[in-house]
Amino acid sequence: MVWEDRIFLTCAIDGVDGVMAIDWQGKELWRKSFGKEAGTKHRSAGSASNPSVATDGRHLFVRYKSGTLAALTLDGTVAWKKNLQKDYAPDGLKWDLGTSPMFAGGNLVVAMMHYRQPSFLLAFDKATGKEVWKVSRDMNAPEECNDAYTTPFVAVVDGVETIVVWGGDHLTGHDATNGKEIWRHGNFNPKQIGNWRVIASAAATDGVAIVPFGRGGYVAGVKLGGRGDTTKSHRLWTVEGVGGDSPTPAADDGKFYVLGDGRQTRGRVTCLDALSGEKQWEITLPKAATKYYASPTIVGDQLYCAREDGTVFCGTITAEGLVDVKENHLDDRFIASPVAVDGKLLLRGFEWLWCFQ
Repeated sequence: MVWEDRIFLTCAIDGVDGVMAIDWQGKELWRKSFGKEAGTKHRSAGSASNPSVATDGRHLFVRYKSGTLAALTLDGTVAWKKNLQKDYAPDGLKWDLGTSPMFAGGNLVVAMMHYRQPSFLLAFDKATGKEVWKVSRDMNAPEECNDAYTTPFVAVVDGVETIVVWGGDHLTGHDATNGKEIWRHGNFNPKQIGNWRVIASAAATDGVAIVPFGRGGYVAGVKLGGRGDTTKSHRLWTVEGVGGDSPTPAADDGKFYVLGDGRQTRGRVTCLDALSGEKQWEITLPKAATKYYASPTIVGDQLYCAREDGTVFCGTITAEGLVDVKENHLDDRFIASPVAVDGKLLLRGFEWLWCFQ
């Protein structure tokens, strides 16, 4: 997370949950640690501090697999701290936490979506950490399908600030002022297949959300809005054989850019029209044994894709395809997505934070 002249990131610090502030020269400004970090379950999960930092310009907000949710001032002073697992529900995820905190309705909003425990959408006062509202997000989904590692996004839909949540085989829209469900869209798992947990988040452009499902086997286009069950009325299209299990699709100017990470689709970049789902073009990046966990990132007309083995691809987006693709190799491992700010590109690896201009 970048704010003005500082870069903030969550990380483990000597076995405890931590957050660091770094300037644009790469100098550490401060670090703050919380309690003992939780152990990870997946070799490529990253860490117990996967969720990104959020900031409103006054405070930083951090979340960890241990259950800690905390607010700090920009100079690292803790304003408040609580533990979601103690206050609401133990960790029910089969694997490691991936959901980041976000803002909606003037509050800090956190999604807790898991199979073995009750699921919630929670809103907290940013200044005090006091609960503002709590809404159940339990869905009637098969085993592990309620496990969601996704982060909601906010959109103004039909004039209403709406929290759009993907998980539990349903895409739902919630009023940002009180969390109440406005609409829900299902039929993402008609055969009720177990273990269809979701990692890649939904994304949107031109009033259409792209929903990755089926463990990277499908994507669907859903028109945002409506009331009640919109499954039949708002499904615009479904495409099989295109999708990413971990990378969230990039969305821009009426187009979706889907990065495949399955055995047959690894490194395949597909451009889809948001309204029709029609394939505009497709290109396959040079293959390797390692996967893509980081999401593709659009910077102007450039598309960046970071592979786990430290390889970063960059190409120019055109109407005909991705051209002038360059391949760069760095001595690190990448799970986190690239971030571009003020003409600089930040890459957060397992060992280093990289900055390129």
